[in-house]
Amino acid sequence: MQSFITLPDLESAINFWRQRSPSVGEELRLCQEASSLATPYALMIMERRTQFDVSQLSETAQHALRVWQEHSAVERTNPMQPNKT
Repeated sequence: MQSFITLPDLESAINFWRQRSPSVGEELRLCQEASSLATPYALMIMERRTQFDVSQLSETAQHALRVWQEHSAVERTNPMQPNKT
């Protein structure tokens, strides 16, 4: 896993988890993985940081990030082919 994550990558990871496990309840609560990534995302915005040290993420956030990275790597090597109808 990379040592640092950028704001666009963190946003992409959050969106991956939101699509995989949509918000639930009246309060539209995020899934555990997206929620664990939302705090560092907010900190990066508030502190105007361009990257975040992955080692400072919680275990849940590191796991969520690792799954997103693995999924992204598979997508890059096997992009979906458009329908030819």
